[in-house]
Amino acid sequence: MTLGSSLLSAVPGLRHAFFTREGGVSSGIYAALNGGLGSNDDPAHVAENRRRMAEHVGVRPEHFISLHQIHSPDVLVADGAWPSGPRPKGDALVTRTPGLALGVSTADCGPVLFVDPNARVIGGAHAGWKGALTGVLESTIDAMEKLGAERGRIIAAIGPLIRQESYEVGNEFVARFIEADADNAVFFVPSVREGHAMFDLAGFIRMRLETAGILMIDDLGLDTYADERFFSYRRSVHRKEPDYGRHIHAIALEA
Repeated sequence: MTLGSSLLSAVPGLRHAFFTREGGVSSGIYAALNGGLGSNDDPAHVAENRRRMAEHVGVRPEHFISLHQIHSPDVLVADGAWPSGPRPKGDALVTRTPGLALGVSTADCGPVLFVDPNARVIGGAHAGWKGALTGVLESTIDAMEKLGAERGRIIAAIGPLIRQESYEVGNEFVARFIEADADNAVFFVPSVREGHAMFDLAGFIRMRLETAGILMIDDLGLDTYADERFFSYRRSVHRKEPDYGRHIHAIALEA
């Protein structure tokens, strides 16, 4: 049902999980642990799945929070459950509040969980290509610092995401990265298909973290597209499925 980072697991009083798709109640293309509030799955099934995830990281279901993600660099500070109504929009959360789980929704994009063990500040970021390129990781680190963290002490863990061998992109995608920084060329290798390349999202995320001053980085090294234990947006498109499930990876300070 879950996978963990060895670095995060060594931090006392911290709970975290990179959830697989196993251990839930959803069926069909959503089988089984779909946590996506934006999916077309039965809402009752999604609610039960999220309850199970909340239980696993030791928080009440209403304190298992996530955002309406928009592939932005926007980060929010959370100090409790969301009020009723639409979820806030953004792509990263930070907190120093115990008993509150920060959830990151993914289905190929990169979930990155953060902690400063000394300051007891945590964060979670949704780092797809657009968010990573426009600064969501740096925004998360900056927001953690405002809560008392120091970037030299922050541990970051990169969870399951689509890996380079599965991530084919067009030349216009490559051009966008090269235009931002010519050194980004290192994250692309030629595809067997003319006019396309294979993109190393995990490597790009790691570089952005290292450049931002993060010294301790763990990467689970798992490919959501190739590994059937995970939901994958791209795999669902290739199979012409009508929708796809979402993971909610989470991190929480024990109350």
